[in-house]
Amino acid sequence: MELSSNLSEKAQIDFILVCRARDDKDEKAYAELLGKYKDSIYFMMLKMVRNADDADDLTIEAFGKAFNRLHQYVPKYAFSTWLFRIATNNGIDFIRKNKMVTLSIDKTRDDGEGGSIDFQLKSESLNPEERYVRKQRIRIMREIVDQLKPRYRELVVLRYFRELSYDEIASETELPLGTVKAQLFRAREDLYELMQNKKDKI
Repeated sequence: MELSSNLSEKAQIDFILVCRARDDKDEKAYAELLGKYKDSIYFMMLKMVRNADDADDLTIEAFGKAFNRLHQYVPKYAFSTWLFRIATNNGIDFIRKNKMVTLSIDKTRDDGEGGSIDFQLKSESLNPEERYVRKQRIRIMREIVDQLKPRYRELVVLRYFRELSYDEIASETELPLGTVKAQLFRAREDLYELMQNKKDKI
């Protein structure tokens, strides 16, 4: 694929990295692209969702989607432009899916007919049936996770079962933060594929 003459020098360097990642499956090229843009994407996501953990996850998802679609990238415009568009759309989808009306629980509300309605929090404790279903789901999820490659399995357990931050995972595994994030989005893609086969049981 030929470079477009209107690309900046920086964009042309990015395109070379894209080709190495896409055509040669070069892990260093993936890591370099991640390293160049992860902070910018993260802060953009943070402005959108205003939650650090969600911004972290959305950043990883954005790179995951971009890297899985590298074959769709056309160098008529910069890779960074394409990446930021994917990240923005991903953030918008997240906001739409998670948008909910919040109600104050310490007040009563007018029911429109002269009466009032009390809002109460649902009890955190699960009934026996709910506890059983939850235990079954966790068991199935562990079975799925166990099918991952060992290095991916460890990262998924640390992130989603022990709920460690990316920095804590990097410290515990003695891996660079960029490597942790890059391998986690690949692990999540593999996990998604495995979950499709058992989605009726989860």
